[in-house]
Amino acid sequence: MEQQDDPRTIVITGASDGIGAAAARRLSADGHEVVVVGRSAEKTAAVARPLGARHFSADFARLADVRRLAGELREAVPRIDVLVNNAGGIFDRRELTEDGHEMTWQVNHLAPFLLTQLLLDGLLESGAAVVNTSSVAARLGRFRPEDLGDDRRWSPQRAYGDTKLANILFARALARRHGEQGLAAAAFHPGGVATNFASSTSTPLRFLYGTRLGRRLMISPERGAGTLVWLAEGTPGRDWRSGGYYEKKKPARTNPRAQDDALADALWERSAELVGLSAGPPAR
Repeated sequence: MEQQDDPRTIVITGASDGIGAAAARRLSADGHEVVVVGRSAEKTAAVARPLGARHFSADFARLADVRRLAGELREAVPRIDVLVNNAGGIFDRRELTEDGHEMTWQVNHLAPFLLTQLLLDGLLESGAAVVNTSSVAARLGRFRPEDLGDDRRWSPQRAYGDTKLANILFARALARRHGEQGLAAAAFHPGGVATNFASSTSTPLRFLYGTRLGRRLMISPERGAGTLVWLAEGTPGRDWRSGGYYEKKKPARTNPRAQDDALADALWERSAELVGLSAGPPAR
């Protein structure tokens, strides 16, 4: 593949497998410097090694790991042009992390929120883009910011849909709060991708992701990574609009609540409180 005229440094979380690994390979082949982040040190190294890429491991179920990762990235990767918040999962039962948060909310939203905030000064300095992997499941999102992970109405699918809506709202809030400082952000749905996602759960998604027939109905990780790669290589304002939500490299419709700036602000403030950060000035 042709090398890009403007090679970028692109950090991808959840890159030890699935669309994260596929995107890392594609972006590396396109001439970018890819930094691979995953939960399993062994699997992450296996993806990074053939690419000659730097790699880091962190378990997003532990916020101490996220803080350590941010420190390591600040020291080893002084310039980040694109941060891809791709790590995530769906879980069988309601479980609290050692930090006291519902697991789905911490892994899918609070951890990437914290990582982005801890890297924010450098991202602003480089005029970076933040890309959040969301899902069509965001259409199911109905959360209240004051009661994230509510155990009275919890189900795996509801928790997952809530956090995928949060991924879109977070991108929208980043664009509103920091767009004038040069930061861009977007969220996207990769499609139904044949990966190991949900294959070990007991949710109905297991029959789609964990069976031969289900996987035949899905697209490859390489195809699923297409919109991620397009956003990472594109120019905000020319190729895509900051704060938007995309599918198949085009603006896509999703939950109407994804357009609710008051909800995005309330989620931002509650998230900052839960991870022990200042919410900063309100969005304009």
